[in-house]
Amino acid sequence: MTISSRAISRLWKPLVFAASLGPALYLVWGAFAGTLGANPIDFITDETGTWTLRFLVLTLFVTPVRRLTGWNAVVRFRRMLGLFAFFYGSLHFLTWFVLDQFFDLDAMAHDIAKRPFITIGFLAFVLMIPLAVTSTVGWIRRLGGRRWQMLHRLVYVSAVCGVVHYYWLVKADVARPLRYGLIVAGLLTARIVWQWARSPQRSVGRGRLVETPGARG
Repeated sequence: MTISSRAISRLWKPLVFAASLGPALYLVWGAFAGTLGANPIDFITDETGTWTLRFLVLTLFVTPVRRLTGWNAVVRFRRMLGLFAFFYGSLHFLTWFVLDQFFDLDAMAHDIAKRPFITIGFLAFVLMIPLAVTSTVGWIRRLGGRRWQMLHRLVYVSAVCGVVHYYWLVKADVARPLRYGLIVAGLLTARIVWQWARSPQRSVGRGRLVETPGARG
């Protein structure tokens, strides 16, 4: 049984949206209820950063799910998941900039330049900005499908930078960032394999290279 596009728009997309908003609502509730621990700023920073990486990973999972299951309608969730990655990344950045740095641009610039885990984390966030800005159909038309796709491959770079940021941040207990790293590496490898499989296949026949029909797909 396949799920129609209409069913996704009317039922599943609102449910996914509500579930994706859940972590942010929990943090808001925890701030008022006083359940964010002894250092709420650190808790909010950690949670928003972790959810940014989770949504980046979920965004990257869309294509493998579509390829492996044939459920093409899952692509309709990709834009939403990517925008939620940017949403939580923005909260992560603003928590650091507003609550930790108190709008001190000099201190922020010093941290970015001198602390590698902040440098790579800031890069991960900056790379998500053009992805969020150009996520609309209008931008696909302006850029053209090919250029738009090339630009949105930055999501892979952002995800890798996010993993490195997480790994350098925790220093001692690196089990969780390593798990995310393995997932991202697996998704990147799968994409490379699929791209290689889609490349023009050539075979040698009668002393010359012959392109296999239908290889471009």
